[in-house]
Amino acid sequence: MSYIINDECIACGVCVEECPVEAISEGEDKYVIDPELCTECGNCADVCPVGAPQPEE
Repeated sequence: MSYIINDECIACGVCVEECPVEAISEGEDKYVIDPELCTECGNCADVCPVGAPQPEE
């Protein structure tokens, strides 16, 4: 199970800086996480000011 970024994303970019495997990239209106690269470390969720990264269900 990887993380996904929900619609609460404000595209601040803080999560990108914390991802150790560069799995997060800029999408059209929010950031997106590549599930093939995500290692489920949770760093993105720990630093996000709005709680946008969530474990995929």
